[in-house]
Amino acid sequence: MELYITELSKYFITLFIACYTLECFLVFRFQDEEQRKGGYIRQNIWMFLVHFSCFLVICFETGQIEYLLFYVLQQILLFSTIMLFRMIYQKGNLLIVNNMCMLLSIGFVILTRLSYERAIKQFFIVTASIIIGMAIPFFIRNLKFLKSLTWVYAGVGIAALGVVLILGSVTYGSKISYSVAGVTFQPSEFVKIVFVFFIASAFSETWDFLRVAVTAVLAGAHVLILVASKDLGSALIFFVVYVFMVFIATGKWIYLFLGVAGGSAAAVVAYRLFSHVQVRVQAWRDPFSCIDDAGFQITQSLFGISSGGWFGLGLFRGNPTSIPLVEADFVFSAVAEELGILFSMCMILICISSFIMCMNIALKLQDRFYRLIAFGLGVTYIFQVFLTVGGGTKFIPMTGVTLPFISYGGSSVLTTLIMFFIVEGLYIIRRDEGDKRARKQEIRRQRERKAGKRPPRDRQDEEEA
Repeated sequence: MELYITELSKYFITLFIACYTLECFLVFRFQDEEQRKGGYIRQNIWMFLVHFSCFLVICFETGQIEYLLFYVLQQILLFSTIMLFRMIYQKGNLLIVNNMCMLLSIGFVILTRLSYERAIKQFFIVTASIIIGMAIPFFIRNLKFLKSLTWVYAGVGIAALGVVLILGSVTYGSKISYSVAGVTFQPSEFVKIVFVFFIASAFSETWDFLRVAVTAVLAGAHVLILVASKDLGSALIFFVVYVFMVFIATGKWIYLFLGVAGGSAAAVVAYRLFSHVQVRVQAWRDPFSCIDDAGFQITQSLFGISSGGWFGLGLFRGNPTSIPLVEADFVFSAVAEELGILFSMCMILICISSFIMCMNIALKLQDRFYRLIAFGLGVTYIFQVFLTVGGGTKFIPMTGVTLPFISYGGSSVLTTLIMFFIVEGLYIIRRDEGDKRARKQEIRRQRERKAGKRPPRDRQDEEEA
């Protein structure tokens, strides 16, 4: 009986997440959030079915009742998040919230399979992060002075990264974190958000050459500190985000070309200077030549992905724990091995739909500062997804960054939740701008009627008739 349930569940889980993913893109047919409500409700149903099916298999495979209790706690958290957000922020975007909860549920499933203790810890971190994040859209909407803190953002970011460089502890050859009262933080994760605010604020009023030059120096300081800390994955994210935000702010292709050229040159220099970069490049180029050493992680990742096939081996039927640091850097491989390539592709598409919504919000925002923030956070998010998935599949050299919402890591999940809630605040601002324009148009029409003139819209309707 257990064998039949496990085997059949693979196909049902894939079907459920495929239906959820389809709804992610069908909502873009409608401009009005009210018209999307049916799709959002269907998403919640598919999300519940995916989550329930996965934990049903986990309970059958392990025979332990505590997994069922853990599942109930997760359901309470996820659906409380969705319902509370709907009640508190009626102008919010439910696709962002649904995708956030869907990806978190996948993270809970795969972490429960890999390490129950770490899954429990991640659950409490996520709970605290959501409580904190719920207040963020309110502050984004109401704190108008945020755009005037340009140099404060730069100073805070450089100082936070500098503290890690001086006082941080070494983890796998890189200084990426430090501890306060027994709690370990990874400041580069939080500085990503501050960095986006810095660039958006810097280009909110002017974007001439002098402003580009000044921001380039300060952005370069962020990147150089990360390079000195040997946190090259984060350094790459900061660099790419800066280049694209400058390009969007100025509209000049020359800055994009210079960024690509500078990044290529920096990659060559990093390869020459850092031995661990040379090791990662060698493992990327020919991992089987060093399968017992530097290539062990990537070869085990490739073995796991290929063995999973389209529908996966089933939860607890694979061997993802053979990959070192699988719950962090290579969690995508664990998902592909046990839940299948189709499931993994749907997961990537869910991430892409979140990015598209960020770009949609950015395009329709009138305020330049908010528009650049939406764009910068969207690029930060999707580029981190690209680095993690690309590294785990040998598309690019491994950079050591986590997969947002899925990988184990308190700083990572808290930062990504904050980013998504900031985007929610920006969407509310966008709807406020739309309501304000509608009120102005209505006032103008009323004035024209009182003056005995027909509004342009009324005249157009009459001509069309």
